[in-house]
Amino acid sequence: MLFNSLSFFFFFALLLGLHYAPLPWRVKKANLLLASYIFYAAWNPPFVVLLWLSTVVDWFAAKKISQTEEPGRRRLFLWVSIVLNLGLLSYFKYGKFLLDNFTAIVQAAGIDYQPAAPDIILPIGISFYTFQTMAYTLDVYLRQTKPAGSFLDFALFVTFFPQLVAGPIVRPTELVPQFETPKQANLQQLMWGLGLLTLGLFQKMVVADTLLSKTSDMVFGSEQALHGLDAWMGVLAFSGQIFCDFAGYSTAAIGIALCLGFALPENFHCPYGAVGFSDFWRRWHITLSSWLRDYLYIPLGGNRLGATRTYVNLMITMVLGGLWHGANWTFVAWGALHGVYLSAERVVRGWWGHKPWASFPIVTMVFAVGTFYLIALTWVFFRATTFSKAGQLLASMHGWHPEGAQILPTTQIILVAATMTAMVGMHWSMRNVTLEAVVSRSPAWLVAAVWSVLLFSLIINQGGGNAFIYFQF
Repeated sequence: MLFNSLSFFFFFALLLGLHYAPLPWRVKKANLLLASYIFYAAWNPPFVVLLWLSTVVDWFAAKKISQTEEPGRRRLFLWVSIVLNLGLLSYFKYGKFLLDNFTAIVQAAGIDYQPAAPDIILPIGISFYTFQTMAYTLDVYLRQTKPAGSFLDFALFVTFFPQLVAGPIVRPTELVPQFETPKQANLQQLMWGLGLLTLGLFQKMVVADTLLSKTSDMVFGSEQALHGLDAWMGVLAFSGQIFCDFAGYSTAAIGIALCLGFALPENFHCPYGAVGFSDFWRRWHITLSSWLRDYLYIPLGGNRLGATRTYVNLMITMVLGGLWHGANWTFVAWGALHGVYLSAERVVRGWWGHKPWASFPIVTMVFAVGTFYLIALTWVFFRATTFSKAGQLLASMHGWHPEGAQILPTTQIILVAATMTAMVGMHWSMRNVTLEAVVSRSPAWLVAAVWSVLLFSLIINQGGGNAFIYFQF
C-alpha cells in the first residue's frame, strides 16, 4: 500500500477513527498491529510470515539473553538472532547475486555450469526491518536496554506501518517506550503531522515523479554516448529525484506517526548543503548512517586503533552500506567511493583543518561545491545498472564524448536546472536551522498559503501512484 494512493487515505482515515475512539489502550495497540500487517500484506500477503518469524525469534532471543549472565549462552542467543535475520536478508536479497557471481567464477575456470534460474521475490522492506529487529537484540545483549514489557509492544515496534518498509530505522529505545502508555496527538501535533505528510507527498509526487524522473530515466536509459549537458542534467535530475523520493517517504512517515501521537527520528536534514562527506552522512539517511556507526564501525574499532585501521574500518562500513542498498557491484562501488571520500577527508582535515583560512566563507563554499560534485558522481553508480553504462555517462559528463547525442528538450533542461538550483539553495539556506524554526518565524497567512499550494499541486498530480525508489532496497 502506497502513501501516495487513494486506498491508503481510506485506510489511514479508518485507522485514525479507531485510534481516537474511546477504546482501551491495549485494544488500540492491537488495532495498530493489525493495521500494520494489513498495510504490509497489501503487497504480498505470504511475506507477513517473515515478519512474524523475525518478531518471534528476536523476542525470545532477547528474553533469553536478559535472563542469563553466562557469557556463552548470551552469545548463543545473540547469534541465533543475527543468523536468522542476516540469513533471511542474504537469501532473499543476495541469493541470485551470489549464484550469478559463483557461476561466473566457475565458468571463468573453464567449467560449464548452468544452474537453474532462481525464482526469488524480494520481500519489500526486508533490509529495514531486519536491521531494526537486530538492533533490539544487540541493545539487550550490550545492556543498553531491557526487553520490552510485552510481546504486543515489541511486535508493534517491529511492524509499525509508517516506517516499516523504508524507514526511518528506529531504535528500540526510541519507539518501544512510546507504546507503554496511551498516545494521542494534540491539535498542534495533528496539524504538524498532516503538514509533514503533505510536504513528503509533495516531494515524492511533484518534485521526484513529475519534475525530475522523466529526465533521469531518459539519460540513464539511453544506450548511446550523450552530450555533456544532457549527461549532467540526467545526473542532477537523479540526485534530486533520489533525495525527494526517499526524504519524501521519511517525511510522510514521520507525519503519519505524529498524527497518531508517536515521534519518529529525523532521517534527512539538507544533505545537499553539506560541507564535507562526514557532514553529508550526518544529514543523509541519518538513521542508517548512525546504525552502521554504532553496530559496525565502532565494534570494528572505529578510530581508536590508529590511522590505517580507521581507514580500513571506514571502507568496510561503507562497502557493506553500499551492498545493503542493492545486490549489484555498482552499489558496492557507490559505497566504496564514499569510503574513499571519508578517508580522504580525514587526511585533508589533518593537514589543513587547523589552519585559520579553513574557516573562511569562500573556502567553506568551495568545499560545499566540491562535496556536491563528488556526491553527484557517486549517484551515477547508484543509478546505473552496469559499470559500462556508468563509465559511458561519466565520460559524457566530463566532455570525452563531444559529439554525443542531445536527447533532452530545452524545456526539460531548464526545468531540471531550475529545480535543482532551488533545491540546493534551500538546503544551503536551511542547513543550520530546522523546519519547525522556519515555520514558527513565518506569519500564519504565509504558512497557510504555502500549504495550500502544496495541496493543490498534489491534487493536480494525483493518479500516478509510483512506488518509492527505496522500496527495492
